[in-house]
Amino acid sequence: MKIAQEKRHKKKIIKAAGIFLCLLLAFYIILVNFLISAALVPSFMEKLEAFERITEESYAAQVQTSDIKGNRQMALNETREWLKTAEHKKLSAETEDGYTLIAEEFPAKEADAEETKTEEADTEEAETASDNKEGVSGNNHKWVLLLHGYTGWKEEMYPFAYWYHNQGYHALVPDLRCQGESEGDFIGMGWTDHFDCMLWIDYILSQDEEAQIVIHGQSMGAATALMMTGDEIPRQVQAVISDCSYTDAYSMFGEKIKEWFGLPAFPLIDSACLMLRLRGGYNLKDASALEAVKKSSTPTLFIHGDSDAMISVQMSRDLYEAASCEKELLIVEGAGHGQAQEKDPDTYYRRIAEFLKLHVE
Repeated sequence: MKIAQEKRHKKKIIKAAGIFLCLLLAFYIILVNFLISAALVPSFMEKLEAFERITEESYAAQVQTSDIKGNRQMALNETREWLKTAEHKKLSAETEDGYTLIAEEFPAKEADAEETKTEEADTEEAETASDNKEGVSGNNHKWVLLLHGYTGWKEEMYPFAYWYHNQGYHALVPDLRCQGESEGDFIGMGWTDHFDCMLWIDYILSQDEEAQIVIHGQSMGAATALMMTGDEIPRQVQAVISDCSYTDAYSMFGEKIKEWFGLPAFPLIDSACLMLRLRGGYNLKDASALEAVKKSSTPTLFIHGDSDAMISVQMSRDLYEAASCEKELLIVEGAGHGQAQEKDPDTYYRRIAEFLKLHVE
């Protein structure tokens, strides 16, 4: 009798332990799914109280000096004025997995005969100008693809489009997957995006087989651009401007889990990779700009602010060291995340103009 009771007791304990483990596993799966949605699904993020806190903390971590504020406001004002008269048109493209992506195109203005004559007489001055006065190069084969950052939208890149447009470039500015007007289930962290953005390269080449293409990305957009150079890329892509890129999404995701939610990266980050592969069709470990630049032959200018609290400036240094392509590195003192062009616009745009003069035919 006593033995039978002990057996029943053991069975109850085992059953209870099994239920507890199942509940624990279910909770863990829910937690991992929550973290993925909280980090990679904008519509879900916006419903969270944590999202407002994270947004406020990210803003507070930016450098808030008077020169940065003044330069930002000046750039916004000039861009607004430009947008009032700039020719532009909306484009769409369909991804292989059925999402519609949206972009805005700003065609280069045609230079009249006098402008072209003036440019030929003073090519160096025209190509290295870093101010924002209206002026057109007349070389209508020049294109720039401008890529925004994490949880961003194409309009954030319009000040850059304005500058390139004034240098005579056609500017193409897309919303990346699952952001802005573009469809998608998950932010791609550069991985799905680097495939998506080839659709825009294909569009450019369909318009101009002799296109001379620059890809200029900021933050996640920069990582996207770098990942594109790690694959076979058309010869018409002649240069990349990488502004405050991270080395890889896996590292970034692990850092943000700890920073935003106070949770340990291990084992959550690896579980998130598995879950994202099931739900989103890609692995965070694949999203590595660092591995891509080791295979790149596309000339790249790496830019970063030394006061970046979101993505360490060391990441751009690591990317620069690892890159197998022709390369340059610009570290802007006193600039936070994505603020290099606001901290020192003259140096920022002058270095870009000089770099493009060397590498864009």
